[in-house]
Amino acid sequence: MGNLRTIDEGNKDRRREPRTDVDIVLTVWGVDTRGDRFLQEARAREISLSGALLSGLDSELRSGDVIGILYAGKKARYRVVWVRQSGTSHKVQAAVHRFTTDECPWKDLLAEEDTTAENTISPPVP
Repeated sequence: MGNLRTIDEGNKDRRREPRTDVDIVLTVWGVDTRGDRFLQEARAREISLSGALLSGLDSELRSGDVIGILYAGKKARYRVVWVRQSGTSHKVQAAVHRFTTDECPWKDLLAEEDTTAENTISPPVP
């Protein structure tokens, strides 16, 4: 995972924490807008402790839906914040926010990023 990078803060919006740009494969499950259960692989990027941007979803979701995410043997529940069609591929993108009672499944990726960033900061010149 050498391609981790923190997203520039130039985009001022409602996000309260830095996000890390990655491309990870994870498992997502839940109930779609038709009431059908689904279980599939998807991709996550722009991850943070509290959320992520998911892509490659086949199921129709809506804002407010609750889904489960499994990554690296750890699972957590997330609420869908927004959903949009992903171009012409008929796949869905969704921004999700983690339930605070569940532990972040990719916390170790973020800890690696923080450690790397700390090691690259030069000490102040006296």
